[in-house]
Amino acid sequence: MSKMYGICFRAVGQTARTKSFRLLQRRAFKLSTFDSTLEKPQFPGASAEFVDNLEFIQPNVISGIPVYRVMDRQGNIINPSQDPQLSKETVLNFYQKMTLLNTMDRILYESQRQGRISFYMTNYGEEGTHIGSAAALDPADLVFGQYREAGVLMYRGFPLDHFMAQCYANADDLGKGRQMPVHYGSKDLNFVTISSPLATQIPQAAGTAYAFKRENINRAVICYFGEGAASEGDAHAGFNFSATLECPLIFFCRNNGYAISTPTNEQYRGDGIAARGPGYGMMSIRVDGNDVFAVYNATKEARRRAVAENQPFLIEAMTYRIGHHSTSDDSSAYRSVDEVNYWDKQDHPISRLRHYMTTRGWWSEDDERSWRKQSRKTVMEAFERAEKRLKPNPELLSLTCTMR
Repeated sequence: MSKMYGICFRAVGQTARTKSFRLLQRRAFKLSTFDSTLEKPQFPGASAEFVDNLEFIQPNVISGIPVYRVMDRQGNIINPSQDPQLSKETVLNFYQKMTLLNTMDRILYESQRQGRISFYMTNYGEEGTHIGSAAALDPADLVFGQYREAGVLMYRGFPLDHFMAQCYANADDLGKGRQMPVHYGSKDLNFVTISSPLATQIPQAAGTAYAFKRENINRAVICYFGEGAASEGDAHAGFNFSATLECPLIFFCRNNGYAISTPTNEQYRGDGIAARGPGYGMMSIRVDGNDVFAVYNATKEARRRAVAENQPFLIEAMTYRIGHHSTSDDSSAYRSVDEVNYWDKQDHPISRLRHYMTTRGWWSEDDERSWRKQSRKTVMEAFERAEKRLKPNPELLSLTCTMR
């Protein structure tokens, strides 16, 4: 009997404990009820929030990245706080370099048409992107160009004789005639020799900027390219490496409307090139490339922050290629004369800066006539000297091809 009582007692005890355990479970469950709205994604590859409705992101999330400018088309400063307050001498230097480049282009383009040189590419309409950006850099900063940045090299002091020697491939050419025309380079002026294959300079610039960062030498790299080159795989590699390695690098895209004959509406569907920056984790800005002051301000600030913060910046300069892609191209086959004339007559970076100077009494019609005459004479003298020079010694062909 006592044994039976013991068994019953244990059974009752077990039942009581089971009920107590279940009660505690229910209480614990009530206390720890999970609020799914507070849950945060822990995935290592993105920074985001959870949503519970199916919705694809539209390609144009915003109306469009705005275009930063300082001057209107008549050369008037829009917001005085954005005026770079450059001296008269500096502005005159901008203008003279832009017009000298324009004059050199016209003479060398015609020389190719006459069979004097084999090839040429003009910079018509894009002079503001060259001079504005070059002026904002430190002379020690390294430049990777594409093939339409002659003005950058000119601003840095590359002599007309060297431009001519390179295009004529004569004995004075720093590359000893090994490159085709317009493939300039200068070790002394920190300008890497131009290479024909499209976009190869972009990952090279990222690697160089990373080396500068590791050396901690307060130098930046600027890499120029067009919107067509941004479609190359090398652009993706360069953008991604520079962002993840936190490199002091300025990506400068000249969006001039055409990649040879391919217009932008056939080149990409998104909002230009600047819109790609956030996807790589890069600071980005879109500027009016025909406003030399806007280009100057944007590049100067990007350069300052790139070095101070060790991060890349993407500048998209909106401009227009007035000339043919090259002497191998006839752009009348894919665009109208009226389209070209609009940009040449109504929204040209040279005329915009000239309006600015004229308004301030820094430039007159007499100054214009005198300078145009003088600059043409200077270019023609260099042209004639180059044409008389002999070709390089053939024995130099087998020597090193490194940049001088």
